[in-house]
Amino acid sequence: MSRPTPLSGFPELLPAERNAELYVLDHLRRVFELHGFASIETRAVETLDQLLRKGEIDKEVYVLRRLQAEEGGADSGLGLHYDLTVPFARYVLENSGKLEFPFRRYQIQKAWRGERPQEGRFREFTQADIDIVAKDDLAFHFDVEVAHVMAEALSGLPVPPLRLGVNNRKLLEGFYRGLGVDDPAAVMRTVDKLDKLPAERVADLLRAEAGLDVDQTNRCLALAQISAADDSFVDQVRALGVEHDLLDTGLDELAEVISAIGALETGSVTVAADLRIARGLDYYTGTVFETQMAGFEHLGSICSGGRYDALADDGRNRYPGVGISLGVSRVLVPLIARGQLTASRSVPSAVLVALVDEGSRPDSNAIAQSLRARGIAAEVAATAQKFGKQIRYAERRGIPYVWFPAGLESAHQVKDIRDGGQRDADPSTWSPPDADMTPAINTTAGGEAQ
Repeated sequence: MSRPTPLSGFPELLPAERNAELYVLDHLRRVFELHGFASIETRAVETLDQLLRKGEIDKEVYVLRRLQAEEGGADSGLGLHYDLTVPFARYVLENSGKLEFPFRRYQIQKAWRGERPQEGRFREFTQADIDIVAKDDLAFHFDVEVAHVMAEALSGLPVPPLRLGVNNRKLLEGFYRGLGVDDPAAVMRTVDKLDKLPAERVADLLRAEAGLDVDQTNRCLALAQISAADDSFVDQVRALGVEHDLLDTGLDELAEVISAIGALETGSVTVAADLRIARGLDYYTGTVFETQMAGFEHLGSICSGGRYDALADDGRNRYPGVGISLGVSRVLVPLIARGQLTASRSVPSAVLVALVDEGSRPDSNAIAQSLRARGIAAEVAATAQKFGKQIRYAERRGIPYVWFPAGLESAHQVKDIRDGGQRDADPSTWSPPDADMTPAINTTAGGEAQ
């Protein structure tokens, strides 16, 4: 069999790289659960009616079909989910009678999207979502809480500095209505293109497609240029001379989010009001979020979301919510591909138990099991080679310690192969330092996350 050709857009990681990904996923779970979010997993497929009801992604849905399926068979009309929001909306409606509201969920799962593969964009990828959903009404303080939780989660990631930008759709809609714009949603969709198109081109689109005059266009673009790490953005918006009740509400809500998150210790994450952010999807109704990673701005937003008041609705009850989605693959795979992120070892093992000869394998197995009983990952050497070769075997796999079983005239000894230190040890009591219990995460900055 010839060597297979990799499939573009379906990333696969080597063991050390996967350990780095697992570190990130475990960190996200810890933070989400510390804030009381419950884990769920939805099925990989949804009906096409459900997947296509928003219409903006119909060309990218992978359709599910058996090779020998008959036309109109049981599998027809199904597709793989392209995000976790649409399945979650369906999950809430389907299980509303069994859930306690407000319902706080996190979901870390694969999704599939048939788009052109490029750096940071894949056909199969992992996302991590958090949402808080209520029945009928959702208090605004949940917008603040979701932003707080995700900022805390992002701050612990072994990645370059992140900038979490926040805006409010009420602010935008109120501003546009105050200008006399008839279709604020069309203006939002156009302004949302500022990250991809020059301002002059966006201005042309605002006039040609949204019907704005020159003054309206200029003030919309001026609004999009406003950014601040504190509530000073309020005065900058007021200076544009537009008034509307909805604008007042949006300004107040955005100022509350920025003030609340700005007071947090968020490490490498900076938070700012960014009035360029519009989020083109019409179901967002209030707070909206986008996140950029330093040095990787060309990836676009790696963590986005916002407030939606009518995404889930069964005709009798409405389930408003607020949530953010982190593109785990979008963040990690480019860093890994560039050699900027990996783990210190390719295996979880902290100890390799040496093998004197094949006859002593039961003794080495017993030592390894004694270590495992106390939570220390250990494996036994594959073959009874010379100890020097067994040490080199451990080095290649990144295992920091080699255990030499006791002999007739010698005690058990453990060797730290990084500095050569070797000392007597008892398998029933010895433990490595906490930093060596699991693989360390290495970044190009020279730091480690444990």
